Amino acid sequence: MAPRAGLDQAAVVQAAAKLADEDGWENISLATLAARLGVRTPTLYHYVEGLSGLRRELSRYGLHELTKWLGRAVMGKAGDDAVIALANTYRDFAHAHPGLYAATARAVPQDDEELLAASEEALDVAVRALNAYHLSQEEAYHAIRMLRSFVHGCVTLETIGGFGMPLEVDETFRRLISMFIHYLHRSDTKSESDQS
Repeated sequence: MAPRAGLDQAAVVQAAAKLADEDGWENISLATLAARLGVRTPTLYHYVEGLSGLRRELSRYGLHELTKWLGRAVMGKAGDDAVIALANTYRDFAHAHPGLYAATARAVPQDDEELLAASEEALDVAVRALNAYHLSQEEAYHAIRMLRSFVHGCVTLETIGGFGMPLEVDETFRRLISMFIHYLHRSDTKSESDQS
């Protein structure tokens, strides 16, 4: 079966991203995507290497989109302002694009150079946002893991309705960021004392 006129890989991946956001990353299937695009399932094999190939392309696309969001958010900011922007943007991206967010949350295979490069771009934005704290590369990576962990935990609990008390989740999230910034300042002080 020939490729459909006007359809290309970018259009297929964008349609899949929208479907993932609506129905969930785990529920993506070639049959559902084909129905959305108005083509037969075999047609999709002209654009992606099966379901695993589609998931890979969604991860790559999601990482590029997340990098754009993060880059815009931290541009012109430094120190605490950059960290606040970074954390809020991770959370906002997860809420706006839950399917794409899920596609970016998994560790990238170490033998996939293209995906690794996309992941590195997002990581570089986060590392630059932490520059003001004078962390070693290892400390910065641990800090980014910590940030991702509390954002992911908060978003996951929000999504499943896990916050039942009559308290503003935004305020809880603000306090989590504040605790994280306090940790960064302590780490910064420690790094400076180690160097003296």
